[in-house]
Amino acid sequence: MTGRADSRPDPEALLRQVMAQERQEVRERLKIFLGYASGVGKTVRMLDEARRRKERGQDVVIGAVQPRAGPEAAALLANLEVIPFQIVAGAEVLDLDRILARKPGVCFIDGLAYDNPPGSRHASRWEDVKELVERGITVVTSLNIQHIEEEREKAERITGKRVTQTVPKNFVAQADEIVVVDVPGDMLLARTGEHADPERARRLGELREMTLLLAAEVVDRQLDDALEAQGADPMWSAHERILVCLTPRANASRMLASGKRNAERFRGDLLVAYVEQPGLGVEEQTRLEATLREAREMGGAVHVLEGDEPISTILRFARANRITQIFVGHSMQESFWKRWMGGPLDRLIRGAEGMDVRVFPH
Repeated sequence: MTGRADSRPDPEALLRQVMAQERQEVRERLKIFLGYASGVGKTVRMLDEARRRKERGQDVVIGAVQPRAGPEAAALLANLEVIPFQIVAGAEVLDLDRILARKPGVCFIDGLAYDNPPGSRHASRWEDVKELVERGITVVTSLNIQHIEEEREKAERITGKRVTQTVPKNFVAQADEIVVVDVPGDMLLARTGEHADPERARRLGELREMTLLLAAEVVDRQLDDALEAQGADPMWSAHERILVCLTPRANASRMLASGKRNAERFRGDLLVAYVEQPGLGVEEQTRLEATLREAREMGGAVHVLEGDEPISTILRFARANRITQIFVGHSMQESFWKRWMGGPLDRLIRGAEGMDVRVFPH
């Protein structure tokens, strides 16, 4: 007979569901126009949406627009209500109190990554937007990929330019909708008055790819939250998430190298997991520590798991983290009995529904 406790909901699952529902509520009030470089047309796209929403009868105001936005943007602004900036320490910042007092249905705010001067209510404009969203005002805003904190270093390697004003990715991920403002690189070069340059075009292509992949990642998180908000388990991902499973005895260098290549090829994530085993000898412990160190040096996110049964532990972790590929080592010296009855590898493959399992013999 099954006890009543067995049917009780998992408290951690309930907490994730509540948090996902809260993120869904916030997400409905934030939209971001995302570009891969200046000049792609984010401001005009944003203001054109403001025009269309106003024509549909929505209560729309403009809280901020980029300086020198151009004649097309100026023509759109002429027919929209603009909340003037507040001057703090000689610099222009959002007038939050005035926007909150006006309480529009939708507030359009250009340049999400701007920093505010000392003495402002918040250090950065994205924090201003966060307050407006939390106070019930829908915000439509704009941002370039290089101004996302976690993407800044990669963008700097591509462009050779360092930005100092950034927005954390976890805030961007709260958006209900991310619209990628996309134009071909040669068109952007012509629009900004630059000469056709193969190297410049290549760099723009890399930034464009980063932007599209980030948008896919946000969609992935939105799907995850939508499923969790309904109490369902997210089982798949919009981009590759590769899990390399380590043991103390196996030489994992080949698996790690292959996992890294695949993660880089598909612009995915590399995760590395080890299920703790008690009573390791000195040699095994030394080898394991070296392997974990190698995994971290390769950029893998290392997770040490606890569980009585390694295969079940790995599968739970893989499902919770939306893994798409599992890399695992397997001894070629397996007994006939295990091959006939099914050993750990067989149970892993049977349980990895929706995930590819790649086996590395050793």
